[in-house]
Amino acid sequence: RLAGDNALDVFQKHREKELKERRRLYCWATWKEGLPRTIAAERQDDLPPNSRFHEEKRLDFEWALGLGAEQGGETGRRRDRLEDFDQIFWGQKSDLAERVHRCWRDDELFGYQFLNGANPMVLRRSASLPSRLVLPSGTEALGAQLERELQVLLAVWAGEIRAVAWPLPGPPGGGCIQPPSPSCPPPPLFLPSDPPLAWLLAKIWVRNSDFQVHQLQYHLLSTHLVAEVIAVATMRCLPGLHPVFKLLIPHIRYTLEINTRARSQLISEGGIFDKVRSTGGGGHVHLLRRAMAQLTYRSLCPPDDLAARGLLGIPSALYAHDALRLWEIIARYVQGIVRLFYHRDDVVRGDPELQAWCREITEVGLCQAQDRGFPASFQSQSQLCHFLTMCVFTCTAQHGAINQGQLDWYAWVPNAPCTMRMPPPTTKEDVKMATVMGSLPDIRQACLQMTITWHLGRRQPDMVPLGHHKEKYFSSPKAKAVLRQFQTDLENLEREITARNAQVDLPYDYLRPSRIENSVTI
Repeated sequence: RLAGDNALDVFQKHREKELKERRRLYCWATWKEGLPRTIAAERQDDLPPNSRFHEEKRLDFEWALGLGAEQGGETGRRRDRLEDFDQIFWGQKSDLAERVHRCWRDDELFGYQFLNGANPMVLRRSASLPSRLVLPSGTEALGAQLERELQVLLAVWAGEIRAVAWPLPGPPGGGCIQPPSPSCPPPPLFLPSDPPLAWLLAKIWVRNSDFQVHQLQYHLLSTHLVAEVIAVATMRCLPGLHPVFKLLIPHIRYTLEINTRARSQLISEGGIFDKVRSTGGGGHVHLLRRAMAQLTYRSLCPPDDLAARGLLGIPSALYAHDALRLWEIIARYVQGIVRLFYHRDDVVRGDPELQAWCREITEVGLCQAQDRGFPASFQSQSQLCHFLTMCVFTCTAQHGAINQGQLDWYAWVPNAPCTMRMPPPTTKEDVKMATVMGSLPDIRQACLQMTITWHLGRRQPDMVPLGHHKEKYFSSPKAKAVLRQFQTDLENLEREITARNAQVDLPYDYLRPSRIENSVTI
């Protein structure tokens, strides 16, 4: 029911009383200035009971986290060779993790990760060489060759793409890429033709940088914190009878507790993040604040984001293909529900609870995000459907794509090290195996990376697949039929992806509907 649908004043007063109590229970807090606002809870015990983990989930989470801390305390073994990391390459490894272990030095696999790996969000098609790519003196011929090759690539309709890793938005420490000054010589340009260890170490540095950007910008900020804003605003602004509340409530299950635990245990001062990652000790907050400028409404909508990055229509871009298909399926589901309750655009404009929810997300939770394209009000049915599709996609499919690849791509620590213990090399000739091993995480850090990766990337014991929540929030036959069609569409996509994966060398499984959790729970 919408607010104006209540014929009796007593029902309207009940809605108002419910929201007044919810606003008392679900208060906003500022975790860090300049970042999305969060639930006001320092520990999970401070959360309202309805937002807490069920007992099975709580016990499993605390057991797995305790195992990670126990394994991370291991410091005794010395490492002199890359093969020594085999000592901590344990647990329930997937076939893909084993392949990464075998082939992580290959340039092709290195590039492929930016297209379909744990973080498929930074790769974009370039029409020119990046202005930040400053070639050293004497390499003008190389620059001209790169320009020619790039133009050839742009002129060819790519039936297949070879992923190319360009410089990331920031270096591992989260600082700015600065042009070389007269007093500081330009850094060396590393090439595949360089000594093998020098080229390998350069790629390791890129993977470490991507690890930080992935975990902070695209995992924590763009899924976890955005989902938390949606969850808090929903609980504060929409009563239980509201159709948008019924639509969204399955997709915010456990989100407030997992985020509260993350702030108190993982990214807190002196927490696991500070102990093992390059951006610990405050660097993560600096990087997150920079990432906020890139957190636009369009960046959360795959049709817009993938078009802006030039990744539409590329057959080997499997994340892009599956994300678009899921967006379409979720959009049809959302439209089916919305049209049952909002028959005309003026009904959307005239719903005060819905408009308050929109303002709560954009102006309060996301800190005046209308400057980044987020709506401050809903003027039409189509605008509402697009926004709700973004909400459901972010809380389900996008988090699945960003979270699930960790165990496959990060379990073998040298492929994506959480930290680097030495500065980047300034010369190629001086890179020895001791340089590589001295740069990679120590045994304690590597153990923590392995165990936390396993903890976060494994299938959860009480996992609810996308669209298959057991709670019956809608009672009308028409709404139930919309949900059944949603489930049928997901099953059809499951079969499509399974058939596709049987034909490719490296299957992409993270957006297979049966593997996507119905909310952000880990």
